[in-house]
Amino acid sequence: MFKHLNVGLLALLAIVLLSDNTEQSEFCNEAENCDLWTETSHKSPTDAVVTYKQLKHMLSSGRVQLFDVREPYELESGFISGAANIPLGDVDQALRLNPDQFKERYGVPKPSTEDTDFLLYCQRGRRSLDALETAWALGYTRARHYAGGYNEWIQAESEL
Repeated sequence: MFKHLNVGLLALLAIVLLSDNTEQSEFCNEAENCDLWTETSHKSPTDAVVTYKQLKHMLSSGRVQLFDVREPYELESGFISGAANIPLGDVDQALRLNPDQFKERYGVPKPSTEDTDFLLYCQRGRRSLDALETAWALGYTRARHYAGGYNEWIQAESEL
């Protein structure tokens, strides 16, 4: 009995190790690496996190489509310059709009499902993670989020 149990455990361990042996993608931490993010890359919320430093670089290079998924009243306390607001509850519907409807409603071009610079953020990172999962489900497999959110942004900016 123990012999069969050991064989079963070894088989399970082999399956787990083989399935986790996929190489993770190079994360976009420099402009030239942004194009390395592919649909076949291993994706998890941690793979899709943009840091404060990365976001600053993306903003300074103009290579970001930034969307704040907080509620409109929350933007009264501030927002990251250049961000368009799509409240979390509207993300699914917004990403289903055609490009003309999207631009009319949000004032910015609609991201393409292939864009590597499509970035979501909120106050602390939880809602932007939810929005990211919605975007991924709709085919925006290269979308990412700034997990530090506006709280981290304000703190880091005040330290400059």
